[in-house]
Order: sequence, then C-alpha cells, then structure tokens
Amino acid sequence: MKLSHLLLGSLVSLVSASAIALENDTPAGASVTLPHSSSVFARVPGSSKKPKKDNWGNCVEQDRKKITIRASKSDTDDISADFLWALRKANHGGLVHLEKGKKYVIGKKLDLTFLNDVYVKLDGELKFTNDIEYWQANNFYYDFQKSITFWIWGGKDIKIYGSGVLNGNGQAWWDGFSGAEILDPNNKYYRPILFLTDNATNVEVSGIHLKDSPCWTTFMVRTKNVVFDDVYIDAVSTNVSSLPKNTDGFDSLNVDGLTVTNTRVNVGDDCFSPKPNTTNIFVKNLWCNGTHGVSMGSIGQYPGVKDYISNAWIENVTLLNGQNGARLKAWAGPDVGYGYIDNITYKDIHIENTDNPVVLDQCYFNVNETTCAAYPSKVNITNVSFLNVYGTSSGAEGRVVADLTCSPGATCSGIHLENINITSPAGSPPQIVCDNIQGDIGVDCIPASEADD
Repeated sequence: MKLSHLLLGSLVSLVSASAIALENDTPAGASVTLPHSSSVFARVPGSSKKPKKDNWGNCVEQDRKKITIRASKSDTDDISADFLWALRKANHGGLVHLEKGKKYVIGKKLDLTFLNDVYVKLDGELKFTNDIEYWQANNFYYDFQKSITFWIWGGKDIKIYGSGVLNGNGQAWWDGFSGAEILDPNNKYYRPILFLTDNATNVEVSGIHLKDSPCWTTFMVRTKNVVFDDVYIDAVSTNVSSLPKNTDGFDSLNVDGLTVTNTRVNVGDDCFSPKPNTTNIFVKNLWCNGTHGVSMGSIGQYPGVKDYISNAWIENVTLLNGQNGARLKAWAGPDVGYGYIDNITYKDIHIENTDNPVVLDQCYFNVNETTCAAYPSKVNITNVSFLNVYGTSSGAEGRVVADLTCSPGATCSGIHLENINITSPAGSPPQIVCDNIQGDIGVDCIPASEADD
C-alpha cells in the first residue's frame, strides 16, 4: 500500500514539474494543462483500466495535454506566432483548443508540415486577414492551376474538430477578382485556398464550418487517408456584382483515400471535385446547393501528362439549383494530356433544378466544338454506373436530362445507367443523349443530333 502511494505521489510530482517546465516559454495569455490525474493513474502498473485510443491508436482528447492561447483583440491582431507555438507544444500527443466565443486572427503564412499526432479543437473562430498585398507576396505556391494557400498542414495523425469556424474572409478577394478567370494565362491575381494538406497521412476534419474561402475551400495534395465528416462549407457574397468564384468544396491532387460524409456545401463552383491521380474515394450523405456538381475531374490538362481518377463510390447525394449534377470532365484542345477515369459509381442521387443533371464533358475547359473535334480528349472513361438518379432538370438543355458524349479520341465503355427518373420542365419525354459510347448503356438513348436544341 505504501509503495502504491509513493508511486502515485511520484507521478503527481512529475506532472507538476512538467507543467512548470512547459510554462517557462509560454507566450502571454497562453496556458498548458496536463491530463486529469485520473487518466494518469489509469496507467499505474496493476491497474485494470486501459486508456482509450482513437482510430489511429493514439490518445483521445481527455488524455492529452491541452494548449490554449490568447484571442485576438481585433481583425488585425495577428496571433500567428502564438498558434504556431501552440502546435509545436501540442505535437506528439497534445491538443490545441481555440475556445468558443473567441476570435483568432492569422496574418502570416504558416508551414505546419511538421505535425505528428496532434489535435486542434476549434470551437471559436479562426480567421485570416484580408491583406491582399501581403498574401499575394507571401504564400505557398503550387504549379497546378497556379494555386496558393495561407498555410500547409502536413505530417501524420492530424485531427481538426469542434463547433467553430474557419473563416477565409473572402469578400475582398472576390471583389478584387471580379471579371477575371482563374485559368487565364495572363491572370496574376492569385487567391488563397482556405485549407490545404501536403505530404500528410491520416487527416480528420469534423464538425467545423469552413466559410468564405477566397478560392478553393480545400485542396489535398500528396495526401493519404483524409476524412471530412459533418462539416459545412459555404461562400456567400455581400456584393451582387462580385460573387464567389472557384470556391470548390473539395479538390485533390495525388491522393489515396478521400472520404466525405454527412456534409453540406453551398458554393458557386464544384461541390466535390477530385482532380488528377485521386483514388479510393468515398462520399455519402452530401448536400450541395448552387454548385457545379459532384465531378470526377477535371483531368488531362497538362501536355504529355497522364492523369487518372479511380475507385469512387458516391452515394445519397442531393444536388439543388446547380449547373451540373453527376459529372465527369476532361480537357480537350491542343497541348493537353491524357489518362483515364475508371470504376466510378453514383448511387441514389437526388437532383432538382439543375441544368445538366448527368453529364460527360470531354470538351473542358470552354473549348468550342470546332477545336474539340480537331483536338479531342484523350481521357478514357470506363466502368461508370449511374444508379437511381431522380428529380428534375432546370430545362436549360431542353428535354435533355443526361448527356453522355464521349470523345472520338478516347474509349468510353462499361457505362451503365439504371433507374434514371429525371424530368424536365421543357416537356416530356425526357431525353438521354449518348454518342461514341461502346456497348449498351442500360437505357434508351439518342445521338446529340436528334436531341432538342
């Protein structure tokens, strides 16, 4: 009994000593709290209790040291250095807590690629400054579609969760970009991506609100096993003359394992759009409003480069008031790449008031018919199923509710449609277009030449 008391006393002393050591370099207004003693005692030899573990075999929240930092006093009060300090303190088994009712302003670019087993509990608001001059001169740049970001998250076992807001402060960016095009080769007005991972393994984001990104909301690069659950993404302008643009919900490049579940997206571009070399995709219970659809692609953009997207299961998706519904898209034109999209399933897809409910677009990006015919896409589309797709189109394409037009420069085979019940306000019966598709697609279809204008 005395030995047990001595052991417990030693553990408590170690906890106190560790807390003092950690606090020696603590910024003003920050604190470090070690796990409750009961969690420590549970690890005493002879105890029957075992600490709980998360999905990756690491400590759960209650067994982690907790780091807090001071809140910002204004929208220009930059706490970037404090946040970076907190993540370094929490690395290897800790937690950074951004508290409810408080705002934390980031005004400097941050390289967060050193992370290993860290939690960030976001219950307050993490907001970026809209200092356009600073961010255009100080950012992380990616050649793919000339992308920039405020920060990079990388490493292993990273969990970001809570009830708070990650705010990109996008209005000033949309105002400045108004009338421009992201893929215009003369465009130099680069807008940051709100959340980007690079060289990361095991990333989980849940519960939070990703708000008003200047450009794409999320972009995963060279990442393995990333999960978004119960998140809300929106981009809403207060200026009708400069609406959000290119504010995709989800984008990816060289990613293996991308999961999105129980999520709502309200943006002016793609709801979900994995890009080159993304595989093992799972989407379930996704709601999209005013978007360009749940797209596979675009791929095949860069000359001589092989791209692919494979193994995607998309289930129980609602698409409202958008430009596209379920879409596959690949580049055509001179000086483009090649590749394939393979093994894609769309199942239980509810579509309302959408211009193109089901579409295979192999003349992306804004390529006219003459150029597309002269320089057709070289992206093969194989083994794609559309199962139980129902609702209404907007009538923008007449009675056409599905347009599957395969490039003459590619192979499209194994395309299967089943239980397609989409109506058009332009009249009935609805029309399904299919051109250059090999084999039976499972439903009656007509060539584009016979479809409504």
